[in-house]
Amino acid sequence: QVQLVESGGGSVQAGGSLRLSCAASEYTYIEYSMGWFRQAPGKEREGVAILYRGNRTTYYADSVKGRFMLSEARAKNSVLLQMSSLKPEDTAMYYCAAYLVGGKWYYWGQGTQVTVSS
Repeated sequence: QVQLVESGGGSVQAGGSLRLSCAASEYTYIEYSMGWFRQAPGKEREGVAILYRGNRTTYYADSVKGRFMLSEARAKNSVLLQMSSLKPEDTAMYYCAAYLVGGKWYYWGQGTQVTVSS
């Protein structure tokens, strides 16, 4: 069973930065598509930044383009999400997911809370 462990969440003021990390328990799974999602209270979960291995592209939601950047830390079996110029509307639980097959993400982390105050 692959485990994904997120870290790096916290509380910051608007305009601040945070870096989230998602570590996979097995090296193999960092070779697959991995993504960051978020869910705010009362809202549906949305994809924020997704690394697609098949075509080697990275997707960013329009709301975070230019502010968030997904990168890899292969030595640590991790993917990172650098978040800058944070806004109160970025407040949400952020989840890491891995292994995308047929439109389904098979593994999810427990989530890390990000709170941005104005």
